[in-house]
Amino acid sequence: MKDVQNSADTRGIAIQRVGIRDVHIPLQIKTKEGAYQQVLANISFTISLPMEYKGTHMSRFQEILNKWTSSPIAEPEMAEILQEAMERLQAEAADIRIEFKYFVERVAPVSRGKSVLDVDCFFDGHMEKGENLQFTLGVKVPYTSLCPCSKEISEYGAHNQRGVMDVQVRFDDSKDCILIEDLVLLMEQQASCQIYPLLKREDEKYVTEKAYDNPKFVEDILRDGVLALRKLSGLRWFSLACDNFESIHNHSAYASHEEYLD
Repeated sequence: MKDVQNSADTRGIAIQRVGIRDVHIPLQIKTKEGAYQQVLANISFTISLPMEYKGTHMSRFQEILNKWTSSPIAEPEMAEILQEAMERLQAEAADIRIEFKYFVERVAPVSRGKSVLDVDCFFDGHMEKGENLQFTLGVKVPYTSLCPCSKEISEYGAHNQRGVMDVQVRFDDSKDCILIEDLVLLMEQQASCQIYPLLKREDEKYVTEKAYDNPKFVEDILRDGVLALRKLSGLRWFSLACDNFESIHNHSAYASHEEYLD
């Protein structure tokens, strides 16, 4: 049959990214303990298209992904996926973004009740011909904050917020990296208190008092997060954004920062 997509195009425009989005498939993510957690992934998968080609072969993206539905996915496997895409689709560059919800175990601070905390994560990979994979890990970490100003001016009590840290990290070509569980815990420690899915009354007392004893503005959480990220071995770039969902306002308090490290 005639291959219309492979016909010539004369408009002289190379397309930077073309492919498929919102592809939902099961994948396996390696846990800190060495086991694997099955997740439902939402994938965007693209290649660069030279100006001389009318279109790309969309079915080949799905063919490449389908081979990984029962295999663990991390940086080496993403590099294989992108390398195959460039070879099969005659592209100079390829990108993949894998978004998924990951569950980390949480133990209540007093009752020791166990639960799991859902964390939105993504793996992002970019590769160009002859180059190594550029890999980015992203997590959105929920937390509790308590307003220092409210605590200072009120005769009793202080208002608090639930917030989310959006942290993204890239490491150099060494073997240094950080696991999802460790990155989540590191960022939680920069807030007034952690979030726990399961709390008994004694636990609620603990987290309420801990936040009260550790008040932080969104600026404090961001700055403490930046200092914590700077200490990670092998880190070469990061971005951090904090959203406090205000309990006494109809808006959020927001702060963000990114930097490259030598």
